[in-house]
Amino acid sequence: MEEYLPLIIQLISGALGGNVAGKLLKNLSLGTLGNSISGILGGGLGGYLLGMLGLGAGGDATAVADAAGGMDLSSILGSIAGGGVGGGVLMAIIGAIKNAMGKN
Repeated sequence: MEEYLPLIIQLISGALGGNVAGKLLKNLSLGTLGNSISGILGGGLGGYLLGMLGLGAGGDATAVADAAGGMDLSSILGSIAGGGVGGGVLMAIIGAIKNAMGKN
């Protein structure tokens, strides 16, 4: 279960990040469901990319958990930050693309 905990944290924080970004950037918002779905995808991608850079517990989560002896506070915070930022960024990108396509 420990190898899936960072992914679960990233997906949940991604959904939250997507919805927060939707509230802040009303012109790019996709609605609650759209913000959540794009946030979940962005949270997974953001956490994975940070893990590959060695900044979070994404990427190869089992190797990180084994090396650290389990999840510690810094890896949990890294998962939350990576997921939240990734979710917000992907939601904003998808919202901008949707707005650009709607103008044509």
